Amino acid sequence: MVDEWARQAQAGSQEAFIEITRHFERELYIYCYYLIRDREETKDALQDIFIRAYRNIGNYRGDSPFSAWLYKIAYNHSMDMLKKKKRYQRIADRYQNEAKLFTYSEQESAVMELLDPLTPSERNLVLLKAVEQYTFEEIGQIMDCKPATLRKQYERIRNKLVQYKRKKEGPKIEANIRSSKAGY
Repeated sequence: MVDEWARQAQAGSQEAFIEITRHFERELYIYCYYLIRDREETKDALQDIFIRAYRNIGNYRGDSPFSAWLYKIAYNHSMDMLKKKKRYQRIADRYQNEAKLFTYSEQESAVMELLDPLTPSERNLVLLKAVEQYTFEEIGQIMDCKPATLRKQYERIRNKLVQYKRKKEGPKIEANIRSSKAGY
């Protein structure tokens, strides 16, 4: 259905592009939010992404899924935002402040905690693979990278997260072991 809407939008149908926007709005917002980590800037970014997609719909060739083409626009726009404002450090600071102001659901908190030690590029790969469930071939199209390279990067990221979790939970596990031994 999405590819049909894309063909109709290329032919000039604004209604088809509105359907595309409705279809992808929520999932692109979530994707960009986890990269940008600022609700208002993510809303602005989403508008810019759909405007770029609308203006450049004629450049979509159809040799890959439309969603990959759209996610590539989202990825490039998000990375541009992060680079222009040297956002990574600001995001970390802002996230800590916002975390105190907002209460996140248990699932959101778990995702935020998981993504915290990762760079924006690493977060992007994890989100596309684990959350959006793209194949490495599709991610390669989005990120202009070879699938084999992405597989290796993904494996390194997984190892990094395992080490991070072990390091973070080490004191908790030791405390649990000590308290359980104290009872014997």
